[in-house]
Amino acid sequence: MIYVDLSHTFKDEMPVFPGDSISELKQVAFFDKNGYNSFYIQSGMHVGTHIDAPFHMMPTGKKLSEIKPEHFFGPAKVIDVKNRKKIDIDVLKDVQIKKGSILLLHTGQDKYYRTDNYYKNFPVITPAFAEALIENDIKIIGFDSPSPDDYPYNVHKLFFANDVLIIENLTGLERLLNIDEFEIIAVPGKFQSAGAPVRVIARY
Repeated sequence: MIYVDLSHTFKDEMPVFPGDSISELKQVAFFDKNGYNSFYIQSGMHVGTHIDAPFHMMPTGKKLSEIKPEHFFGPAKVIDVKNRKKIDIDVLKDVQIKKGSILLLHTGQDKYYRTDNYYKNFPVITPAFAEALIENDIKIIGFDSPSPDDYPYNVHKLFFANDVLIIENLTGLERLLNIDEFEIIAVPGKFQSAGAPVRVIARY
């Protein structure tokens, strides 16, 4: 079995979506001085590689703590959409997507992570593409970029209205492009919140 970590490392001074609070991760106890090591974190929940629940943009949507555990893992596929400004339904031609699966989009945007370019000109998903995925009954969509759309975030809302979770800020998806079938494990802490950092692992 091969395991591939698709997550950015969470460390101090993480990149955040424009307008969000700056995160902080620092060591507050040291083994040489205190006899143990301990850390303090102050952060928004949508920082680094993270997963969004419907409550993020739906007042009556589910929070992460209300979602069944089996929703966070399953069969997955990655589609190469690199160098596209818009991700439309044509990329699904000749692509077979299993019901109840997880779809990942390789945009290549992760190469700009921790630079000013990361949040500029990232590709967006068309509503038609989102609707096609919903018809295929996917349960999670993930990508190596900061968002599937811009304000007013109608694609977010379309996915959330159909209980499709969203994973943002993945990395290393190119390592899976030649793997026909793999499993994704993306289980966040049981937070009563609209989203949370998550470690995303592929295995095949």
